[in-house]
Parts: sequence; C-alpha cells; structure tokens
Amino acid sequence: MEDAFGSLRGLVVLDLTQMLAGPFCSQMLADHGAEVLKIEPPGGDSTRQFGPFHPEDSLRSHGGYYQSVNRNKKSVVLDLKDKAGRNDFLALACQADIVVENFREGVMDRLGVGYDALSTVNPRLIYASVRGFGDGHGGSGASPYANWPAFDIVAQAMGGLIGITGQDKDSVVKVGPGVGDIMPGILAAFGILAAVNERHSSGKGQYIDVAMVDTMLALCERIVHQYSYAGAVCSPDGSHHPMFAPFGLFPARDGIVAIGCVAQHQWRTLCELMNRFDLRDDPAIDNGEKRFARREDITAAVTGFTVRHTKAELIELLGGKIPFGPVYDARDIFNDPHFRAREMLPCVAHPGLNQPLEIVGIPLKLSRTPGRIAHGAAQLGEHTDEVLARVRAQQS
Repeated sequence: MEDAFGSLRGLVVLDLTQMLAGPFCSQMLADHGAEVLKIEPPGGDSTRQFGPFHPEDSLRSHGGYYQSVNRNKKSVVLDLKDKAGRNDFLALACQADIVVENFREGVMDRLGVGYDALSTVNPRLIYASVRGFGDGHGGSGASPYANWPAFDIVAQAMGGLIGITGQDKDSVVKVGPGVGDIMPGILAAFGILAAVNERHSSGKGQYIDVAMVDTMLALCERIVHQYSYAGAVCSPDGSHHPMFAPFGLFPARDGIVAIGCVAQHQWRTLCELMNRFDLRDDPAIDNGEKRFARREDITAAVTGFTVRHTKAELIELLGGKIPFGPVYDARDIFNDPHFRAREMLPCVAHPGLNQPLEIVGIPLKLSRTPGRIAHGAAQLGEHTDEVLARVRAQQS
C-alpha cells in the first residue's frame, strides 16, 4: 500500500475519462492524494497510443501525451458493455466518493451506470461530467447542442476565445495549449471539492456539470460586460492590451519579450531605464488613460528600445524592476532555474525505459499537506487484480 499523502488522502475516485479535460481533472485530485482508479476498456484509453514516444521505449505502453495527464493513477480494466464488468463497476461505485467521466451525454445511462443509477446505490456519491455543451443533470436547462461532440477547438471557437485572439478580426487564431479542455478540467476539480465540502454537513452527494463552451465564456468574461455595458463587440487586439499601454509583446534582437506597465510609477521606471526622461515627464501621458490614447506612440517608443537589445540584456536591464519577462520556448524553460526551484520539471520512471523523463510538475503548492508525484502513468490494467480483490473483500 502506498504511503498516504496530500490534503485529499482518503478520497476514492473512479475515473472514466479520456483525452484531456477529464484526465486533467482527475490528475489534479490524484496529485493531492486522492486514490484515483482509472477505469479503462479492454483496449485501454485511446490516448495511450498518442505520441510522442521516446525512441528507446521498448514497451510503448503509452506515450508522452498519456503520461502527462495520468500520473498518480491506478489502471483498472473493466468492460462496461459486459454484465460482469458493470457489476464490478457498481461494486466499486458503492464504496467510492467520486465518479468523473467525459463521455457524450447519455452514454453512461445507456450502459446502466449513469448518475441516476449510481446515486441510488450510493447517495453520498459525487458525480462529475465534463462535456462540450453540458448536461441536464446539472440543474440548469439542457443545451440545444447537448448531443454535439466537441473538442478544445470547438469550445475555444463558440466560447468566444478565438474571436478575440489574433492580429485582427480577419486573422483569428486558436490559443496554443488546449485551454478548452484544461480549464473545464480545473473547474470540474473545483466543483468536486466544493461538493465534498458540502457533503460533510448534508451527507449527500450531487451532480457536477461542466460545459467546455461555458468555461471558455467565463474565461473571456470581458467580452460579455463590454457588450452588455457598452454595446462593444470585442475583436482581436494582436499582441497588445485593449485598455493599457505599454502592455504586450515587443521585439528584441534575438526574440520577443513581454512588458506590462499599468501603474504610472511602472511607466516612469521604464522610461528611466530607457533613458527617455522626456517621456517620463511628458504631461500628455502622465496617467494610464492618456497613455492608452497615445498607445501607438508609446508602443513605438518601447519597441525602439527593446529591438536594440538581446533578451539576456533586457533581463539584466528590466528584470525585477517592472513587469517583464522573455518569451520562452521549451528549451528556455528547461534551462531557467525558476522551474527547477519550483519543482515544475520533475522526472518520472517510464515503462520500457532505463532513464526517467521530465513531465510538468504540480503548480498548486500547499505548505502543510503538499501534493506529490508518487509515480508516473500506470500500464494498462496494472492494478485490476489488486483493486477488485480489495472491493470483493470489503463486500464479504
């Protein structure tokens, strides 16, 4: 039995998720000590076959994609289309605290293991689903698109994120990482823990309903108030801010850097560092509103300074003095001491390899009950016998 750790130790989670949104949610719970049983079909989660694979991996149990969102979990193979598999799952659900799934609406109900069935046998069960357009069980009205399948890019598109991302309204782009999956996963984890807290007083579980598209709209909150208050339809602002200047990306001699000056004292400091005392003392730009009105001139002035220096030089000149940071790629991140100091590049053992590999670490730090990475992603069915033997022993 592994040592218990973290603030969520003692919670048992049945994880029927795949792809990114659901696995990210359940991994957050596992990172902080919950026992997460990843329930996989006989062929395994399809993302096990997603790359990249290390060239020396002799087993190819899973690639980097699967490893990155399934650490700290146990793998249990059950065929929910088979009566015996369903019975085993129901036995697990009777003893579990939480179920997380991200199938299309109705799939779990058709298998006979949906929320209505599980909450009947275990009224304390907290059941969370992450779907493109939500689920009627959540208490709000069902979406007219409830049966539509969705991926990250659909959520980004319909939730408003893509519409404000890019250089202009005619050249919108998706956001690089899968935020249309990751943010719903984070919200689902928050909802689960809110329900766990409420259960302490009521003794009852409940349904947690997260829609990917809703989450993207919440992420883009300003497009709602700017439309409802001012009738403004937001469009992309390129690499600069729609309300502040200077605030955005600026070219260096060997790359790009980010600079943001919201307060006047930050702007004055930047002017001094640029040796532009004329700008520092100009009454025409002595507050944020005036600066934004002259944003093209401000941007040009800062660009004229940054483009003459390398990123390393700008780090020396600006780092720690104003809100500033260089734009990093993965190589830069691996070489920056911040990420090692913050344990954001931990190594895990990978089946089929003689060397550990880095994965992204745990960003949420707790002082007294910290999370940890106890082990990497499990091989398919690695814990089936152990878990089923335990649940049958508890039944007898």
